[in-house]
Amino acid sequence: MHNLIKAVVNSNENTLLREFLHQLRQQKRTYWLRNDIIVFFEQFCQEQKQEGKLSPTGQSTVQIEKILQVIQEIILESESYCIVIRPKIAQEEFYRLTNALEVEAISVQEILAIRDRYVNRHHPADGKIFEIDFRPFYDYSPLIRDSKNIGNGVQYLNRFLSSKLFQDPQQWLSELYKFLSLHNYNGTQLLINERIQNQAQLSNQIKEAIAFVESRPGTEPYPEFRFPLQSLGFEPGWGNTAARVQESLELLDALLDSPDHQILEALLSRIPMIFRLVLVSCHGWFGQEGVLGRPDTGGQVVYVLDQAKSLEQQLLEDITLAGLDVLKIAPQVIILSRLIPQSDGTRCDERLEKVYGTENVFILRVPFRSNGHSTDYWISRFEIWPYLETFAIDAEKELWSVLNGRPDLIVGNYTDGNLIAFLLARKLKVTQCNVAHALEKSKYLFSNLYWQDLESQYHFSLQFTADLIAMNAANFIVSSTYQEITGMPDSVGQYESYKHFTMPDLYHVVDGIELFSPKFNVVPPGVNESYFFPYSNYQDRTMGDRQRLEELLFTLDDPSQVYGRLDNPEKRPLFSMARLDRIKNLTGLVEIFAQSDSLQAQCNLILVAGKLRLEESEDPEERSEIEKMYALIDQYQLQGKIRWLGVRLSKGDTGEVYRVIGDRRGIFVQPALFEAFGLTILEAMISGLPTFATRFGGPLEIIQDGENGFLINPTQTKETGDRLAKFVQQCDQDPDLWSKLSQAAMARVYSTYTWKIHTTKLLSLSRIYGFWNFVSQEEREDMLRYIEALFYLLYKPRANQLLAAQHSL
Repeated sequence: MHNLIKAVVNSNENTLLREFLHQLRQQKRTYWLRNDIIVFFEQFCQEQKQEGKLSPTGQSTVQIEKILQVIQEIILESESYCIVIRPKIAQEEFYRLTNALEVEAISVQEILAIRDRYVNRHHPADGKIFEIDFRPFYDYSPLIRDSKNIGNGVQYLNRFLSSKLFQDPQQWLSELYKFLSLHNYNGTQLLINERIQNQAQLSNQIKEAIAFVESRPGTEPYPEFRFPLQSLGFEPGWGNTAARVQESLELLDALLDSPDHQILEALLSRIPMIFRLVLVSCHGWFGQEGVLGRPDTGGQVVYVLDQAKSLEQQLLEDITLAGLDVLKIAPQVIILSRLIPQSDGTRCDERLEKVYGTENVFILRVPFRSNGHSTDYWISRFEIWPYLETFAIDAEKELWSVLNGRPDLIVGNYTDGNLIAFLLARKLKVTQCNVAHALEKSKYLFSNLYWQDLESQYHFSLQFTADLIAMNAANFIVSSTYQEITGMPDSVGQYESYKHFTMPDLYHVVDGIELFSPKFNVVPPGVNESYFFPYSNYQDRTMGDRQRLEELLFTLDDPSQVYGRLDNPEKRPLFSMARLDRIKNLTGLVEIFAQSDSLQAQCNLILVAGKLRLEESEDPEERSEIEKMYALIDQYQLQGKIRWLGVRLSKGDTGEVYRVIGDRRGIFVQPALFEAFGLTILEAMISGLPTFATRFGGPLEIIQDGENGFLINPTQTKETGDRLAKFVQQCDQDPDLWSKLSQAAMARVYSTYTWKIHTTKLLSLSRIYGFWNFVSQEEREDMLRYIEALFYLLYKPRANQLLAAQHSL
């Protein structure tokens, strides 16, 4: 890339480049991001053409345009331009270009110092700034070479492990033997017993065992030949029938004779090692009723509840297939959350709550404590950091009590849950999985640079530090999409944004995460098919619910729940459902609708969006959006064309609402400025609604534009309105078009986004990374001690400061 810059500097385009850089300086702006740079360059070229300095075809800008396609930032200093280039996904390079067009590479440390100076936080040459660098700690780990394979870490790890088995069979077979021999359930030995003393004996006994089960009918139940197999050294866990046991033993035999990554994955995926799971979602308002849509919950509660139910079903299936019914094993799934004594009429003050429709899934709530006393009220996710360490200590005792043992896997959710997962996994020595859902650093532009200005409201110094700790400590990380990790060619991923950044006056992150680590895996969530299913499945719908919700959506006159009457309720509905916050951008959808006469003529806009009145909300961002919503309705005189429902719907009602919209051949619009994944998109698509969703974030991977939905840029108001209006007009002219998109949307979800697919993959990952954790435990110890140092030197002192400030109020 350095050569490409020099090529521009030495080409006949250098005069134009010099003029462009000069024009950048005239804008009285010193920090330029990619999109702004490209827009300004286009304007600049138009002006140059008008002045006759550039040919109408723009042929003399070819080299400059190549550079602009990979530039992420330009920071203007007094005598130079500091350029951040992203030549490939997950890679950055830094250069200084002087006014005289001299170019040199600069280091990460230099670019971080330049960013500090930009916000007037300059550190002198002999000044002290704490540096965080995780790069050396990934030397123990295999690394993916091709960025296209990021997010498929388990496949790479399997190849690595199988190659190790091949290169050094004695050591790795010894490790495999130890791994198989340590498995037990409540003291009952599984897989192999003391009759097999070492890996050589294991290899011999396998062949005898295979010959034994091969001689029996394939469908013969395991209990009928359990004891003869036990005499050969093999305990329960290999299968529930003779054929299944034979398959499992043959996989192990093949792995010992000729290591192969596919065989390794198939074998490890069968090993019964997960019986007790903990899913951490701790920042409060976690329940089955009366909490969905409250601040800090919403989609995460839906995700975790559905995941927990599906995990139990998959574990029950796996236990049966492994032949462990003979031991009467019952898997346990615990959702660890926060107990809130002042629970506002919800069940969030109950210590233990059974999850509906499950055998052994419970919500375990543990209070937040400070100075020995429980906190009674809900606390925003931005304020909870001082309570997490004590919460983890208390939660460990509670988990031992409920599970009668330690968990086999801990899955964190969101930053706070991931930090607790780290603290628990470190203490209990179990496998840790992280799920981010969304990383706040990506949602708030320049949030790290201006953290001091935002600290009183968001406490990003704690959140970003917690992210660094948890994501590096995790044995594996599950993301919903590829771009959540490394973005796209023209945008930086959420995890990628932690690679290099500065928190001025606090620390510099020289290398915050290894994006090529095989710990990253894309495992998208599913849809709860009990609640969300096609509108055309009339046999599964209740007529009373359908009529009640149809009235609520279109005609009910109840100011406590609904704002706005429809002049013509029969028009095609444009529908959206989300929290009222800036990122979800429902007010942006109102503007799109308001600025399209065609849409207003053909459609009604129906919104299900939290609160209706300012006095009902304690969230500043929600209150701001409420005010903006009313202002837009008045400004564009949308009365009679819009319905705004300020209701909290149950999951059953939510599913039926989508279907009622489908009955009227409506359209779902998700206009978020950024969406980490987009569960509502899946819910709408499986219900049969043609869906328009933001192109910023996860929807880019869910929707294949024009095939099973449409991608929009919600910041381009007119363009989005025109695209919606065009589709509506085409549907009016050709009713089959709506049905075609409806069918394609449903097919997309059923093929890729079910909880069965998700949990099968998650449990397979847990077993494979459990094995990797076992064989590499000592090599991880240096990193874990470094992480603990960051926790006690950076995180905990700031958390204590926040707690003291809270108590002084």
